[in-house]
Parts: sequence; structure tokens; C-alpha cells
Amino acid sequence: MTATQFARGQRAIQALEVMGNDSVSTLPVVLGDLIAHYTLTVCSMPPADVYDELLTVRAYTSGVLETRMPEKKRREITLSVGWLSCLLGIAACDMGTHAAAHIWCSDTERRSQEVGHPELSGWAVLTKSLIAFYQGRPHQSLLLASQGQGSTASGTLVHTKLATQEMRAAAMTGDADRTEKARRYATNEIARLPADVSVTGAFSISPGEDPPYTATSLMLLGRHEEAVSATKQVLQVLYRPDARQRGEHPSSYARALLILGLAQAGAGNVDEAVSAGHEALSGSRPAWPTVTLAGQLSRALEGRFAKAFQVEEYRDRYLEVTSQLTGNTI
Repeated sequence: MTATQFARGQRAIQALEVMGNDSVSTLPVVLGDLIAHYTLTVCSMPPADVYDELLTVRAYTSGVLETRMPEKKRREITLSVGWLSCLLGIAACDMGTHAAAHIWCSDTERRSQEVGHPELSGWAVLTKSLIAFYQGRPHQSLLLASQGQGSTASGTLVHTKLATQEMRAAAMTGDADRTEKARRYATNEIARLPADVSVTGAFSISPGEDPPYTATSLMLLGRHEEAVSATKQVLQVLYRPDARQRGEHPSSYARALLILGLAQAGAGNVDEAVSAGHEALSGSRPAWPTVTLAGQLSRALEGRFAKAFQVEEYRDRYLEVTSQLTGNTI
């Protein structure tokens, strides 16, 4: 942890201590504001930085739970602890520290059971499903996504996200029928979501005509031209009109570009594939899922266009970014 990261975490604790000294009844509100803040920054800050800040806040809240307080407040703070653990799991996933991510997800599920809040557990299961997906274990990812839907209510955001995750995990297994079934279900679930559903941050869903991960699913099923078209539409709708959106979701933006690169490579378009890959790796937040996709693109390019000079240039850039991620892990 750098001195700057430590100072930021300590300032947050100092503020929490002042609020807690005023009245324990104000603490859940303050923690709620902090969780809303980290829900956004966990998607934009370097993973190690946000992890260290979250860990500081999470340690403080654990100490608060050891003090005497009314049961209602204890449940409220326990729920806050669960959300902080969930965010720590996401940050650890982005760092590539999977053991830590699973530990935080398990704690999230435990807190969820303690307070009877199944949606919280659903987000932890989604994180575990994402880890399995990017590790190349689609059947495990598929199982987790299905289990998560079974424990969350239809019409909720997390249930919908789990449905979209089931779709792309099924596509990775090559099961086109289950992929299409999950796609239809996800489409129906998206239509049920409230109009004010969150479209930014860790607990959100991207707007669009198709469910999230549709382009990825098409690419995984070998429907490369369709995947190129679908990904271009996602980039145009979500990121191209407003550079600010790319800043709020740098990892999502980079992953969309890498899916485009993989689809272009599959369609035989080496220049377009390499260009998308370079743009994806030009950002300042090399998260583990992004680097994993970048590696897949490098291998796809080398397998199909081994003699192309631009493929070697992309591979060198990919290796450089990989070293950056390794240096940022805990």
C-alpha cells in the first residue's frame, strides 16, 4: 500500500469515527454513502488502490460490530459489511487474486444469510461465476449462474445479470440451444426491470437492445460477423458518444474492444483485430479479466496470422500490460 492509499483509507476511517461518536444510528447511513461511492470507483480506480481503501473501511466496520448496539442497527451494519465484502471480492477478482476473491464472496454470502438479503448473495455468486468464466471453466460458471438465479427473485437486477452470465457461459460450452434460451430469458428479465435501474457502477446493467454479453456469446459460438456487428453497436451506444462513459467503465470498455478484436480475428480481419486490441490496452486500468481476454486475442492472432508483423507488435504490448497487472496484485 502506498502512502497516498494509506492516507485516503485513514481519512475515511477518521470520518467514520467522528460520525460513530456522534451516534451509532448515523453509521449505517454513512456506510451506505461510502458503499455507493465504492460501487462506482471499484470500476474506475486501479484495482489494488480501491482494494486497499475498501479493506481499511471493512476492518473498521468489523470492529464496530463487536460493540453493543440495538439489534436493528446491528443488522443494518451487518448488511453494510456484506456489501463491503462483496466489493472487495470484485476488486480482488480484478487484481487476479482469486483466493482472496473467493474468501470475500464467502463472507458476503454469510452476511447475506445473517440478515436475510438474498440479492447480496447473488452478487457474490455472480463474481464467482465470472472468475470461473475467465479461468476457462464454463461448466462451473454455468452452474454458479444457474444456482444464483435459483436463490434470487425474478425481476431483480442481480437475477437478470446472472441470466446474462448463464448465456455467455453456455456459449463457451458450445451449447447453442441453451445460449438462445438464456438469451430469451434475459431479454424478458430486462424488460421487467424498473425504469430507474442503475446503469453505472459495479451493481448495474448496460442499456441496449440485446442483453449484455450477447456479442460475446455470438463470438464464442463462432458467429463472428454477427459478433462484430453486435459489438460495434455496443461500443457506439455505450461509449463512443461520450468519452466520460469510457472513463467511468474503463475495464468494460476495454473488454468490449477485445471481444470486437476476437470477432474480427475470427472473421479474418487482422488489421481491425489488432487495432481493437491496441485500443483496449491503451487504458490505465489493466484488470485481470481484461488481460485474460487480451491473451486470448494474442493467441487467436498468432494462430491465424502468425507471419503478420502487427501480430508480433500486439503480442509485445500484451506482455507489457501483463507485467503491469502482476505488479499491482497483493
